Amino acid sequence: MMLDQANMARWEHPIAIDPTAALPVFLQIARAIAEDVRRGRLRAGEKLPGSRTLAGAVGVHRNTVLAAYRELAAEGWIETRPAGGTFVSNEIGSPLHRDPRRGQRLEPRLGFDLPPSSLDDPRVPEVPRGTLTLAAGTPDSRLFPTGAIARAYRRALELHGATSLGYGDPRGVLPLRKQLGAMLSSLRGLAVDDLLITRGSQGALDLVARTLLRPGDVIAVEALGYRPAWGAFQAAGALLVPIPVDEHGLRVDALAEHAGAVRAVYVTPHHQYPTTATLSPGRRLALLELARTRRFAIVEDDFDFEFHYEGRPVLPLASADRAGVVVYVGTLSKILAPGVRTGFVVAPAPLLDRMAALRMVVDRQGDPVVELAIAELLEDGEVQRHARRIRRIYLERRDTLLEALHAKLASVVTVDPPGGGMAAWIRVDPSVDVVEWSERSLRAGVAFAPAKNFAFDGRSRPFARLGFAALDVRELREAVSRMASALPSKKRRSA
Repeated sequence: MMLDQANMARWEHPIAIDPTAALPVFLQIARAIAEDVRRGRLRAGEKLPGSRTLAGAVGVHRNTVLAAYRELAAEGWIETRPAGGTFVSNEIGSPLHRDPRRGQRLEPRLGFDLPPSSLDDPRVPEVPRGTLTLAAGTPDSRLFPTGAIARAYRRALELHGATSLGYGDPRGVLPLRKQLGAMLSSLRGLAVDDLLITRGSQGALDLVARTLLRPGDVIAVEALGYRPAWGAFQAAGALLVPIPVDEHGLRVDALAEHAGAVRAVYVTPHHQYPTTATLSPGRRLALLELARTRRFAIVEDDFDFEFHYEGRPVLPLASADRAGVVVYVGTLSKILAPGVRTGFVVAPAPLLDRMAALRMVVDRQGDPVVELAIAELLEDGEVQRHARRIRRIYLERRDTLLEALHAKLASVVTVDPPGGGMAAWIRVDPSVDVVEWSERSLRAGVAFAPAKNFAFDGRSRPFARLGFAALDVRELREAVSRMASALPSKKRRSA
């Protein structure tokens, strides 16, 4: 039931009145409103309609509504403000609130059993206002080409409104698939017959997991890695086996010990997440050959291919796949913004067909208007120009971070300049408790991620990941200064 004035003008009010009931009509109205507050549909401070408006909507005399409001006010559900109107009481609280008649908290209850879940709590921890965040390694949404995509979105609606607002191909709109195919062919060396557009790379990983894996299947993952991907595989019922990583990426020799049992391996070979290491040429060839001979899939997550700062980027594993073993996952979210939610999958046709069939029963399709707008921006070269521009900006920010670390924290931190990506992996003096340092830093107004956050075994290690792309040079210098101030006192005296 929506009771604010604007909604009353748009919707029929559904309070059900039974004139034959023993309960007076004014109490029926009062109980209906109280129930909506109790369930959280009406929230603390929300304005209720005037008595005449509500009386007309329900079909009763205004005095009946006034009597209902007096009852609700007496019970503490609502309050009247002079010359302001009638509002749900601010003392109620929502969605967990108190029943003022009984003074006891009403908790939401589940009327059925839920199966066990291995997934993490999806709620993002609150970060205090003013905190400078190095924890993520995400793009700077302030650089998003808002004007260009807004114009392209409008043109997509004007030119394709009749079709783009209806049901479409679960693989995504054809113009974007063609533009992405051309981009992947020219820049990443992939021979693309077709691909599937998804809601970000996470949507791609979910579809891949549920199409490729059956409950009980084993998938190998990097022992320091990307937890949201692990969650997608676990949600599909897979069993995860961690494989060590080092400065050359995934230890393929360690993977070989499990190759007979695994159905797939998940890797981030271009810039290993979180260490930023690039999988060495020898290991790349060994991994492809191992997958071919043992017949398991390689799920390649190439999440930040566009950001390389020295030399040419290493081409994806998929570009050298001659056996049809690589499932290639990419995203435009790092070039544009995470909220745009545009990812893609390139894979052999039988897998793409199954993924498209699954997509039909999951969320049917993506957002055709957004996809058409991005296709236009790719065709016009706007996305490519934006990528080149922010690559220069992120290079400057990388260098600023490295300089600040050297100036403020050289005694406790060492770092190899990352050749690409949006984050640096730092080594911390073993005498420093990295987890404690991250907690102290958060209180000082800067957030960064200790290695423990990425460890399959959950153990602490003397490393941390610092994302530099989302902060400008002034913010980066300030963030490192706050990190330095948050060092344990004995290390700060020696720094």
